[in-house]
Amino acid sequence: MSRKTIQLEACNEVPEFADICKRFTHRFILEGKSRSCVLNYLRQISKLVLHYKKSPLDLSVDELEEYLYLIREKESPSLSSFKHLVYGLRHIYVMFKREELDLSLPEIEKPNTLPVVLSTCEVKTLIASPKYLKHRLLLATIYDGGLRISELCQLKISDVDFDRGMLHIRQSKHKKDRYVPVSDHLLRGLGAYLEVSSPKEFLFNGKQRGTPISRAGIRHIMRKAVSRAGILKKVCVHTLRHSYATHLLESGLDIITVKNQLGHVKIETTMMYLHIAQINPCKGYGPLSILYKKS
Repeated sequence: MSRKTIQLEACNEVPEFADICKRFTHRFILEGKSRSCVLNYLRQISKLVLHYKKSPLDLSVDELEEYLYLIREKESPSLSSFKHLVYGLRHIYVMFKREELDLSLPEIEKPNTLPVVLSTCEVKTLIASPKYLKHRLLLATIYDGGLRISELCQLKISDVDFDRGMLHIRQSKHKKDRYVPVSDHLLRGLGAYLEVSSPKEFLFNGKQRGTPISRAGIRHIMRKAVSRAGILKKVCVHTLRHSYATHLLESGLDIITVKNQLGHVKIETTMMYLHIAQINPCKGYGPLSILYKKS
């Protein structure tokens, strides 16, 4: 069942939940959160509403803790559904000033695990593995630009600046625009792809020309490519973005430039890749050697 369908079912079952969803969505959109994030939160809260057939504001602390225990027991190791539920409920209880319910929610510690990255050889094998040119260029564009899956979906033909060698990423996460430099290799490939495939408006069309490719479509292409390439690591589309950042640092690019190209707001987010990249530390020296350097 889709995220919107289960939310609609919950609103029909508990009519007052519709107003909560509306206010919740407005608050998140005003704060610059993505609609996908909002839908993920509301999907998990909708399951709670359907379980008890009542608004999350009408639950007792015991009911809330019982449901959270059931979800935690059934959840996969990633805990994504559990986290979406807790984060979403916390926002609702703060919005509606339900302190006793807010305080009953568990704290979720951020995991200290590092993301999986591919080697440069694995990336080359992966990009070469799809049968179709479109699919090879799609994976190459994600990697060469360090794009999020949502950014690739919305990338338009007009966003590719062939003269300057840049991609214009518009209104991505945190509602920010940025320009990302890409290689001549990618630009040549995209030029050939545009001539052969003639997409309309969006760089990578979905099943109908003029519509963007879906996230599910991109994930399907990635899964098939991983299988054909014989890669055994547990990877996803976002792994290409992790690999992009790691490989740039390993090639000597400074972390501030990597941060800007990724579109990160905080440098701390980018610094995670310093723990992954294999960077040879420079031998230390005294600054007088710079001041009195021989010409």
